[in-house]
Amino acid sequence: MRDTLLLIGRILLIAIFILSGLGKVFDLAGTAAYIGSKGLPLPTVLAPLVAIAELGLGLAVAIGFQTRLAAYALAAFSLLTIPFFHDFWNMAGEARMLNQVQALKNIAMVGAFLILAAVGPGRYSVDRA
Repeated sequence: MRDTLLLIGRILLIAIFILSGLGKVFDLAGTAAYIGSKGLPLPTVLAPLVAIAELGLGLAVAIGFQTRLAAYALAAFSLLTIPFFHDFWNMAGEARMLNQVQALKNIAMVGAFLILAAVGPGRYSVDRA
């Protein structure tokens, strides 16, 4: 049961990264524009890198390949996006509320990734094959 729950948990946890990564791949120009609107440098370079990271690391966690390393990387990624993309402390009204929820969602995902890094992917993974 433990291994089945770890597999389901991994898939549910990374679904947002795979879907977001695919969205970025299919709209690199829009992604670059959004990154640029946040004042980050080199948005046309960062956009494909972020898309590849979300997809690649997401798939790694899904199949259980280098799971601990991918979980640490996605934990760091999730945490680092908060001050750049979910800076609710600089907002007011509905935008503040929505971005605070997004920041808290990211913090919760960091916790889940740290748990995954601690316990490993379980039996149903490339790491354990």
